[in-house]
Amino acid sequence: MHLEGCPNSHSTNRRNFIGQLLVAGAGFSIVGCGQKSGSGTADGWIQLFNGRNLDGWTPKIRYSEVGENPADTFRVVDGLLSVVYEPQEYPTFEERFGHLFYEHTYSHYRIRAEYRFVGEQVKGGPGWAIRNSGLMLHGQTPESMTVDQDFPVSIEAQILGGNGTDARSTMNLCTPGTNVVMNGELILAHCTDSSSETYHGDQWVTAEAEVYGNETIRHFVNGTEVLFYEKPQLDERDESAQRLLAAGHPKMISEGTISLQSESHPVQFRKVELKKLG
Repeated sequence: MHLEGCPNSHSTNRRNFIGQLLVAGAGFSIVGCGQKSGSGTADGWIQLFNGRNLDGWTPKIRYSEVGENPADTFRVVDGLLSVVYEPQEYPTFEERFGHLFYEHTYSHYRIRAEYRFVGEQVKGGPGWAIRNSGLMLHGQTPESMTVDQDFPVSIEAQILGGNGTDARSTMNLCTPGTNVVMNGELILAHCTDSSSETYHGDQWVTAEAEVYGNETIRHFVNGTEVLFYEKPQLDERDESAQRLLAAGHPKMISEGTISLQSESHPVQFRKVELKKLG
């Protein structure tokens, strides 16, 4: 996003790419000028989405520069943070995976989002991306991504909707450029299923993740714990992770950005909130 009174984000990104990569490696975020922090509640929850606009959020869609939101893919519709694919703007998906980044980084926190999948997948979207989105945790900054990078290096709490027939868990784990430890074993598989139920149709589901730095991460669905793992870390086999390591980012991940995915299927969020822990 470009706010009035801020420097042009596109030219700044090109001039300062290396510097921003180093900042990402140090675990700090680039915060947009003139933006206000999320509003808090009496019980400590911070509202990351204000229900009116995308203030505090920055899009990064593959093949586009940071801050660009081609086809208004991320937008607010009837008070809902929405991923929308207009047929005239998206005649086919063309692997334009996107992420909407919140302005601050976090280390110890609990994030809670209420989501639902709606409509039909855009033409050309991959089969695995039907009713598929995610909460990207401990991620790199959008400024440190290359223009053609598909996913930020992060820990993905993958959210899935049912196809109406088959069992399909939600709040699974996927690991773009990362690995984790489960039961004392380093997990190299890209995705690991949770123990959740399947949620068919357009029903609202509450997804939560409890994150304690480089220690533990737990996933919850409608209040029930469905997955547990430890020690998030960069995957030295991954090209994007290698770039972060070369810039000085520690292998063990203790903090990072939070982002929401656009993966070719329309999805809506009516609440995204966070509580700091410890």
